[in-house]
Amino acid sequence: MPSSPIKAILFDKDGTLLDYQRTWTPLNRAAADLAAGGDPALAAHFLRVGGMDPESGQTASNSLLAAGNTDEIARAWIDAGARFSVNELTEALDRLFTAAVSDAVPVTNLVRLFRDLHERGFRLGIASSDSQSAIEGLVKRLSLTPWIDFIAGYDSGYGVKPEPGMLLAFCEAMGVAPSQAAVVGDNPHDMNMAISGGAGLKVGVLTGTGTREVLQPLCDICLPGIQMLATDVFEGAPVSKP
Repeated sequence: MPSSPIKAILFDKDGTLLDYQRTWTPLNRAAADLAAGGDPALAAHFLRVGGMDPESGQTASNSLLAAGNTDEIARAWIDAGARFSVNELTEALDRLFTAAVSDAVPVTNLVRLFRDLHERGFRLGIASSDSQSAIEGLVKRLSLTPWIDFIAGYDSGYGVKPEPGMLLAFCEAMGVAPSQAAVVGDNPHDMNMAISGGAGLKVGVLTGTGTREVLQPLCDICLPGIQMLATDVFEGAPVSKP
């Protein structure tokens, strides 16, 4: 449990706000097909390199496709045979991922959850290994703009997970100490960002690729999903605006 009242909550995006399998399984297939130039065998190879089983669609926890950013995915696929430059493939994948926000599947009613948390005084942010433009597009599409105080993508200049930069930038922008911030995520890289940044509360969720066995040793609380936050974690929590 946190040693001081939590005043701000930083959410991961994919697997935390969005159902990973329903949102990213088809998107990962499309990305691999793009990188492979339509070659099915090469696309299947890229998916395996990324940690996704081409047959079942299951993605391994903390694998490249579960936790990596676009630049890391592009470099790995080029090493595995994609005929692009790093910049070309990174830009192409970012365009694909940004355009796909229209097909994203939220894990719960995010407007209701974020509005409730925001009205109770919590400052809210999103930190993702996706691009800033993709996060901004999702926030706009899901009508979350009034409730989101901070956005950080892999290309926002704060560093990448599991480094602490996104968390520390969030805390600085919100005017809170890291010990007054909670991090909510579905993968070890989220929890390790929280640990390295000194977050006051680490919340793992099981709506992504991370399993309870993987997350439990790294987090303070492990929940089925963020829909449990208001009742199981922050219900009645003393909140004072920073």
